[in-house]
Amino acid sequence: MRNTASQLQTIAAFLRQETTLALATVDEQGEPCVTPLFYMVDADLTLYWLSSASSRHSLNLARSSSASVAVYRHAETWRQIRGLQMRGQVSAIAQRERRRALIEQYRQRFQLGAVLRLAISQCTLYAFRPESFRYLDNTKRFGYRLELLPSESDWQRFRAAAAEPPGQNSALPASRPASPEEEIKSDRFEN
Repeated sequence: MRNTASQLQTIAAFLRQETTLALATVDEQGEPCVTPLFYMVDADLTLYWLSSASSRHSLNLARSSSASVAVYRHAETWRQIRGLQMRGQVSAIAQRERRRALIEQYRQRFQLGAVLRLAISQCTLYAFRPESFRYLDNTKRFGYRLELLPSESDWQRFRAAAAEPPGQNSALPASRPASPEEEIKSDRFEN
């Protein structure tokens, strides 16, 4: 059976391959709102995006920091469906140096030139810290999924494994996520 840290590595690889999330928030009347946003992900699986403080989703987050996020790959058939659903907490990044460094990474990732520099400087930088994950991958088989609610020790093992040089950790393959055959053998992934 594969461990949670290894499963988090599979999720990390998926998040690094994609660029757009769907952020779900709730407005003051309790109505759901969803918006697509460019994001970047760090080594701790925290997702970051920029948004106007006056946007509907930002106003909703000012009332409640709880949110859901979905990231998925474009698919033409059910066999191609791959995606990730997450629940967690959102916070604004206010620390000046950290904000500056993260925004520079964001600008580079999405090739945002100097033209948008003023608009970006007026945006709020948000961080989404996932608390639970539901990963779906029909490319493995119909209905393939894994659900995780990582404990603090799971996060510590994941961070330690991610920090080790390639080839030094037998628990996490450094160069690739597990093959479909390896994951299908795991009873933890069964529906």
